[in-house]
Formats: sequence, structure tokens, C-alpha cells
Amino acid sequence: MRNKTIAGFLVAALLPMAAFAAGGATAKPETAKAEMAGHASANSNAAMRKEAKISMKQAQAIAAKVAPGKVKSGELERENGKLIYSFDIRTAKHTITEVNVNAIDGTVVDTQVENAAKETDEKKQEAAEKK
Repeated sequence: MRNKTIAGFLVAALLPMAAFAAGGATAKPETAKAEMAGHASANSNAAMRKEAKISMKQAQAIAAKVAPGKVKSGELERENGKLIYSFDIRTAKHTITEVNVNAIDGTVVDTQVENAAKETDEKKQEAAEKK
């Protein structure tokens, strides 16, 4: 009886850890931002993920067709009333191209080539919004 109790306890203790480890292997940029921003943001981010009809992986594939390169960051956000995935992609020309993909229908909403000054301004604005 005692062995069954211990085994049950171990399974109960290890199951959440296994789920966490599996989730960590496929961690998505949008969740990292929500975790850093705090509990309220995580709740709204979870709601946005439920609302999205396409996955971040699908949106990233769409963005890669528009701007081939290395994805520097990606997030799920609401911008101008639209739920979008926003990706910053370092292209072969060593520029950063921001590609916004509609999270509902997968269409490319906007594409902008950013310079260093614009990227710095954007980071300052995001930092101010977090405060």
C-alpha cells in the first residue's frame, strides 16, 4: 500500500514538471513577453492566443516568405484593433524588417524596414508601456 502511495505521489509531482518541460522546448516569444510583464498581461495574452486562428509557427512561415532571414523576435499583440503576430527579421541585407501577420486569417497586414534609430525608439516606447 505504501509503495502505491509513493508511486502516486511521484506521478502527481512529476506530471506538471513534464508538461512544463515539454512546453519549454517549444516556448514561444509571445509567452516570454507576457511572463516578464506580469500576471495581468499573461491573462490577456492567453486570451489573445485563444482568439488567434493561426499559430505563431504558421504566421512565422508566412512572414518568412515576405522577408527571408533570421527571426530576431516575435510576439502576439493587438495593434490598431487587429490581433497580429509581429516579427522582427534580420534579412540578408543586414536590416531589420518588421512583418505583421493577421492572427485571424494569416494575411500580411504591414511590412516595414527598420533602421537602428527607429528600432531604438520602439524599444524605448515598449519599456515605457511596461511601467
